[in-house]
Amino acid sequence: MPQPTIHVPGTTTHTLPPPKGRREGTLRYLKGGTGAPLVLLHTVRTQAEHFRGLIPLVAGHYTVYALDLPGMGYSEIVPGASYDEPAMRAGVERLLTELDLDDVTLLGESMGAVLALTTAADLPDRVRRVVAVNTYDFRGGIARSGLLARLVVGGVLAPGVGPVFARVEPKAALRRILRGGLGDRSALREDYVDELLQVGGRPGYPEVARAVYHNLPSLVAARSRYPEVKAPIHLVYGEQDWSRRSDRAANKDLLPDAEYTLVPGAGHFIALERPDVLAGVLNAVAS
Repeated sequence: MPQPTIHVPGTTTHTLPPPKGRREGTLRYLKGGTGAPLVLLHTVRTQAEHFRGLIPLVAGHYTVYALDLPGMGYSEIVPGASYDEPAMRAGVERLLTELDLDDVTLLGESMGAVLALTTAADLPDRVRRVVAVNTYDFRGGIARSGLLARLVVGGVLAPGVGPVFARVEPKAALRRILRGGLGDRSALREDYVDELLQVGGRPGYPEVARAVYHNLPSLVAARSRYPEVKAPIHLVYGEQDWSRRSDRAANKDLLPDAEYTLVPGAGHFIALERPDVLAGVLNAVAS
């Protein structure tokens, strides 16, 4: 397996082996810091290093576990595996249960935010708090980044040519799509783009990416689970997130007791451009 090109200071890399008799792959995660457990869940098409700016800011308050979701980053790719919301959630729950983590704060961004909320619904005795950043639970999603994103996602999902299209990922196109999720485009570092391209070149990764895009409607459907969450919830949105005001208002109505923060000028990838805001939310409630 190729090694990451980025090292997050203060962290070590670990793997969680698959359960015996179940068709699930090895999960990779970064661990660092000290204190109550904080599990970080990344966005569509990214990985644990997505949080490299945040981890040093919270490592004095939390023991951080930044997970590569199933099949993504450097977690194992299992041919024929499902990448719908329940299957990805099962990977998160494996981390919590097999490491026997309690009093957990879950912070997820985008797809990871949905998984943080549904995991909390499933494991109320383990989850203490949820910070859901730019929940990816609305139709359109990354296609709202711009015309190029719409063309790329449409090509990946197209019958017949989709698998071929998914294998072609020019650096300039990936950079432009990711910048479409940022208010401050300078927050996208070139070495991170290179890291994502390296991961995208793993055998089987194009099939994973295509399956994830096909299953994005399952993230929208997962909104029905939000009211089951017993833990306190903090919703964080970038002012320029891909979600519309109506999308955010719908979640505020669905979760009337949740705290709410709108980050001025920020886009979809707040962990990249404003990790200080997320650290402030987390550290303010650290035990």
